[in-house]
Amino acid sequence: MKEKKSWDQELISVFKMIYNDVISGGLIFSLKQDLQDIYEFYLDYESRRRLAKMNVVRRSIYIVCWYVKSLFSKLHWIRRILVFIALFCLYKSQSSLNYALAAAALLFIILSLELKDKLLFRDELEAGRVVQSALMPQKQPYLEGWDLWLYTNSANEVGGDLVDYLEPAENRLGLALGDVAGKGLGAALVAAKLQATLRALALYHSSLKTLGRRMNEIFYRDGLPNRFVTLVYLELEPLTGRLRILNAGHMPPVLVSLEITEMDKGGPALGLSRDAEYHEEKLVLQPDEMLVVYSDGLTEAVNEDGEFFGENRLYKLMPELRNLSAEKAGEKIVKTLQYHVGSARRTDDLSLLIVKRNPDLRIV
Repeated sequence: MKEKKSWDQELISVFKMIYNDVISGGLIFSLKQDLQDIYEFYLDYESRRRLAKMNVVRRSIYIVCWYVKSLFSKLHWIRRILVFIALFCLYKSQSSLNYALAAAALLFIILSLELKDKLLFRDELEAGRVVQSALMPQKQPYLEGWDLWLYTNSANEVGGDLVDYLEPAENRLGLALGDVAGKGLGAALVAAKLQATLRALALYHSSLKTLGRRMNEIFYRDGLPNRFVTLVYLELEPLTGRLRILNAGHMPPVLVSLEITEMDKGGPALGLSRDAEYHEEKLVLQPDEMLVVYSDGLTEAVNEDGEFFGENRLYKLMPELRNLSAEKAGEKIVKTLQYHVGSARRTDDLSLLIVKRNPDLRIV
């Protein structure tokens, strides 16, 4: 009797869990998101482009065919065989209940195996996230005469963006924002390599031009196809307002002053070309002037209608940042972006580096 009661309680808890999922709200939106993810995952860009040119009937037929083909190709070969056996049993189930039970059992086994793989991979990603978080700065940097704010937020468990600071010498502070092409674990590993390489080399290169060339040589030598890296590296002097900029293929930083000015575009991304050349840009920020460095996760963020946040919105927002601290300015950018994106799923990492001249900020 006690065992039966325990079984009943387990069954009730399952139904309660399903009931809470249904009434929690957002079910329809979540289903739409999942269907969109399935569509984009199993059908490549070329297939989606061809489908867009078809009429509704033909498109429906091709979607089913291409989806089934892609689904089977992504399964392990043993599981493909099990699926075919399950489909055969399902076909024969009209003549015997045993075939139906066998089909259900096989499909349940396949589902269990796929779920097991997913959970193991999720655990590995979680471990990677912990390591990546430990490598990131645990506090905001500080330098006399400067107001500084660094921010990064990954779209997935691990990200391909890097924000970091280092002190190459007594009288200068280095700030870095990097973005690795791609997402996920592969991009995160390259971002860790970027951080380690920059920390190792910045100390020994007083010229940012030479630093950029040397880093490019390393990433070209050790790089993977289609896995390049963009980087903005700044070096600041205390109190003076002077800073130097190395830009390797990244979006140009934005100077927020009486006018909004886009800085130099710099050289190519790291790892694209063996003989790439870079140069050092020098700048003196006046009191209350601000420099904003951002990743493409800002301008390329999309809302539910597929509308990009875009550079126009960003530049329209910039004048509102003039009288804010670096932290408040960064928070305003993030909140404005969140309002634009709404409940849409994020597809890219977001990183910000805000540098503001504040002569009154001294070590007490």
